[in-house]
Amino acid sequence: MHVALAISAGAEIDLPDSAARHVQVLRLQPGAEVTLFDGRGGQWRAQVLHMGKRSVSVQVLQHVALERELPMAVTLAMGVPANDRMDSLVEKATELGVAAIQPLLMERSVLRLADERAARKVAHWQAVAEAACEQCGRNRVPVLLPMRTLHEWLQLDPEPAQRLVLSLGPDTQPLPRVVTQPAAQPLTLLSGPEGGLSAVEEATVRDHGFQPVTLGSRVLRADTAPLAALSWLGVAAVAAG
Repeated sequence: MHVALAISAGAEIDLPDSAARHVQVLRLQPGAEVTLFDGRGGQWRAQVLHMGKRSVSVQVLQHVALERELPMAVTLAMGVPANDRMDSLVEKATELGVAAIQPLLMERSVLRLADERAARKVAHWQAVAEAACEQCGRNRVPVLLPMRTLHEWLQLDPEPAQRLVLSLGPDTQPLPRVVTQPAAQPLTLLSGPEGGLSAVEEATVRDHGFQPVTLGSRVLRADTAPLAALSWLGVAAVAAG
């Protein structure tokens, strides 16, 4: 269970509401062990001390240095898809090991949010990522970055990383040919919204060092393509050992 608190061995803590509800739904009793993680790596064994009607307190027992991350930190930058597809995309991308997600507003974006509405959406997606970590056993929570336009994002000065853009252009290279062996170098994967990147956007990102890659001859949906790419990266990382 995810706990956004400072955790240390021997500490007695009251679980946040969401974690407390989870313990109550499982009908755990005092003395039962639970697993906690704060999103910064590893996880903690803890024991239930007390259960109230709405509260649960635990004592932290021991830290377990367990990692389930990809060998490279993958940032998924993508045009936000319409409707509620972003929720599912965040959930599945978390399960597949993404380290950070950058929601982008692009020329063909259907969903357009700004200011407080955008901030609320990003906070909601962060909660979706936390829940997905609890479900799949990850103990590092992906970071949902503030929503930006493509132009704003390209003006940032990110850490050096291999830059790839999913493209339908005629001069693309297959992803497995470009990423021959996943390594420790960070990787930024850019994917467009419904309809993909515009011609101007694609030319712009190529000028910023993004190499166009393809996943094959079929046109995948905006919420399918990045997950297919993350799946391949994960499988390749396992195969590389």
